[in-house]
Amino acid sequence: MLILAQGCSAQKEPVLIDDQMQTIVKEKLNYYLYLPEEYEPDGPEKFPLLLFLHGGGESGDSLVAVKRNGPPKLITQGKKFPFLILAPQNPYQNKWWNTRAVKQLLDSIVATTKVDTKRIYLTGLSRGGGAAWEMAVQYPDSFAAMAVVCGMAPLPYASWINREMPIWVFHGAEDKSIPVSESDTMVTKLKEMGYNVKFTRYPGVGHDSWIQAYETEELYDWFVKQRKRSD
Repeated sequence: MLILAQGCSAQKEPVLIDDQMQTIVKEKLNYYLYLPEEYEPDGPEKFPLLLFLHGGGESGDSLVAVKRNGPPKLITQGKKFPFLILAPQNPYQNKWWNTRAVKQLLDSIVATTKVDTKRIYLTGLSRGGGAAWEMAVQYPDSFAAMAVVCGMAPLPYASWINREMPIWVFHGAEDKSIPVSESDTMVTKLKEMGYNVKFTRYPGVGHDSWIQAYETEELYDWFVKQRKRSD
């Protein structure tokens, strides 16, 4: 029941209110930052940086989980990389990556370390692969190259990605979690539009295609060859 204050009349026409509110969104991101052995904080040399976004299984508040897969896992096994690696953790088990917060973290690291801004690379697996596609759309001028492993790939994103950014996509043909058709369709569309895109499709492999993808030494050689033409 609608109860009107005494002396008030019921609204008889729709009302359109023109107003504004300034919002502030904060996010706490734990992260690993790998520095190559040649890195010197006070040295003249600047280094590439690889931003790695993990999958849903590594989300939460235990940072050690980030070491389960991808480049962080390889680092724990003794692999040495020629570039910095930034690996943040999504704090939410059942939520999407806050890509704006990730970009703020990335900008902060770039501002405080010896990073070559023409050689910032992006990669992610599964949920992090989907977030990588999203970041490529939101920040088309930030990355020199991108590699996506078994990530959801909304087809409309194809029109918003920087056409000069090389892309490498990996997916298992028997993926039951994120169907390989996600990558098939996106790669086909990107090639039709003239993008520089590579596609590695693993026959007989399921959702864990990241194991083979991130153990592909050619991937890291490919990354370091990429450089933005301009800022």
